[in-house]
Amino acid sequence: MATTVRRAVLTLPAAPLGPENPLPALRPLGGTHLLDDRDRARLPRDMARQIGSAPLATVLPVRLLDGYGRERVPTELDAIVIENDRLRATVLPGLGGRVHSLHHKPTGRELLYSNPVLQPADFALNGAWFSGGIEWNIGATGHTTLSCAPLHAARVTAPDGGDMLRLWEWERLRDLPFQVDLWLPEDSDFLHVGVRIRNPHEHTAPVYWWSNTAVPEGERTRVLAPADEAWHFGYARTLTRVPVPGHDSVDRTYPLRGDFPADYFYELPDGARRWIAALDEDGHGLVQTSTDLLRGRKLFLWGTGPGGRRWQEWLTEPGAPGYAEIQAGLARTQLEHVPLEPGAEFSWLESYGPLSADAGAVHGDDWARARAETERRLDEALPRADVDAAYAAWRSRADDEPGESLATGSGWGALEVRRGGHRLPGTPFGESTLGEQQEPWLELLDRGGFPEPRRAVPPGPSLVSPHWRDMLETAPAEPLTEYHLGVAQWHAGDRAQAVRSWERGLARAASRWPLLRCLAVAAEESGQPDRAADLHAEAFDELSAERTGPGGGEQGDGGPGRDRADGGDGREGAGDDVRAGAGGDALAAAVAALGREAIEALLAAGRPEAARAVWSGLSPEVRRRGRFRLLEARMLIAEGDRGAARAVFDEGFEVADLREGEEVLDEVWGALTDEPIPPRYNYRMRPGD
Repeated sequence: MATTVRRAVLTLPAAPLGPENPLPALRPLGGTHLLDDRDRARLPRDMARQIGSAPLATVLPVRLLDGYGRERVPTELDAIVIENDRLRATVLPGLGGRVHSLHHKPTGRELLYSNPVLQPADFALNGAWFSGGIEWNIGATGHTTLSCAPLHAARVTAPDGGDMLRLWEWERLRDLPFQVDLWLPEDSDFLHVGVRIRNPHEHTAPVYWWSNTAVPEGERTRVLAPADEAWHFGYARTLTRVPVPGHDSVDRTYPLRGDFPADYFYELPDGARRWIAALDEDGHGLVQTSTDLLRGRKLFLWGTGPGGRRWQEWLTEPGAPGYAEIQAGLARTQLEHVPLEPGAEFSWLESYGPLSADAGAVHGDDWARARAETERRLDEALPRADVDAAYAAWRSRADDEPGESLATGSGWGALEVRRGGHRLPGTPFGESTLGEQQEPWLELLDRGGFPEPRRAVPPGPSLVSPHWRDMLETAPAEPLTEYHLGVAQWHAGDRAQAVRSWERGLARAASRWPLLRCLAVAAEESGQPDRAADLHAEAFDELSAERTGPGGGEQGDGGPGRDRADGGDGREGAGDDVRAGAGGDALAAAVAALGREAIEALLAAGRPEAARAVWSGLSPEVRRRGRFRLLEARMLIAEGDRGAARAVFDEGFEVADLREGEEVLDEVWGALTDEPIPPRYNYRMRPGD
């Protein structure tokens, strides 16, 4: 059959993502992927330089996605299917372009770990992420902020004259446009994926890219790559060179032979073909290969310890099998960012397909033989020269303008193209995609100032790039301008000036709580817990009064931060049904988010009575959420009622937005008892201190 690209609907049990958190993400990123400076000094110079290149302090201008729960309901997801007579790939354009399934038709085998549910968890840089399939990670170390965001998608003519699928978006952490072209040649067993990242700016940009593929982690699944050494990185935050396949008397190429979650970044020799494979006990599985620019290869494993097993259960449904990940990236490790010169681009081609090799060789004790057998079978199935030829053929079509639109992403790329006049052949960011969140920034761009908000709603998203900051500095000094200017200054590291901007805005603001909350975070980050507690409590009180006062809780209809139930960017149907409620009640989302911050700040300042007052101001529905049940236990401990705190744990709760690597459950449990933490609360990802 000729290759087809068609729309489809995939129905999965899914937990709705909920609304965006309307509070700007001022706090620093967690330290999960940080490396101590002393460790960096022992690394190769190029690696050390790229690890220290332009680390992110926050995820601004992106908003956090932390409003999801764990109640899953059957949900229809927009999908795009690419199919020939050998393979069928199912792509979710509304969820970061995730390849949900790659089905090999002649053998009937699913080549990926295809999660039977869609359960958000706090693994992305901005929160919500889900496991399974092939994901495209761009921006900075970690899972992309686009993990649960819609991408633009369209049909494009493939190099062989058939159809291929183009996905594209504007990545906002680094302000870089990118595209992912999925091409399945007729009669091919391999899905080709052409990727291009462009830097349209006049400055060098730090680039991060890793393609992550989830594969079943069977007892006898082995991960193979052309390497004799790897860099081991665990949640103890150390990077160590280790031998492959084994160290500490354990063969680490089998995902189920580790105790704790870990990364193994393979050290591929110069000139070696770039590939990685996961093969089962019979020698069957998936192989990924690429052109040489994509140099990095990695195995991520959850391990067999209770924490890793608990996370595996958390991310899917009971009884579902576990998974590991084989990954490919631009650098040797995911701690690095690669510089992209002004006006330049990175482009490469990846190929994904089935592989069968001799099981005796694959699982034998001779690592060199296992590697050689796997690479020989790859060369038979897809010669290296064929990958290079496919790249050249694809690259000749990368600038072709898309045809039929299949899905619509955000309007942020259109705003940046409008501002910068960028020419980006092949990835149009049309003005028709501009929506409600971009409207006030268009007003600033075209008229030099923001429109006056007509309703009491949280401010819309801030923009923080230097060009927007410059415009904010010359705009009329209205409270809303001072708010956004302070956020941009904070992002730039000018914290003292940010505080001055927020204080100027506060003196004239009709709605004071957004500015008070920013000042509270500034006090917290500068080591002033009492002032931070006071400001958080004041902000919460003013927000509560605003929401219940005249007009409180109504939906905005003009100005930044207005709420709609259309996906948040002003276009009917933007995103998938899984995003239902993303427009929601922005004030209600703000109350919950600010209530949590205020309680935590007041507890940190040793003021449990004031924390209890904030708790009492939250709705029963919010107080029933797992994160707030945990806060209740912390309040009870601070109030001296350990029995009641223990009862909270005994009754059971689930912290839906528990962060990757977060150990707060261990800490609170340890404050109650010396007993081992119950398995349901054990998410520990590293050995104990």
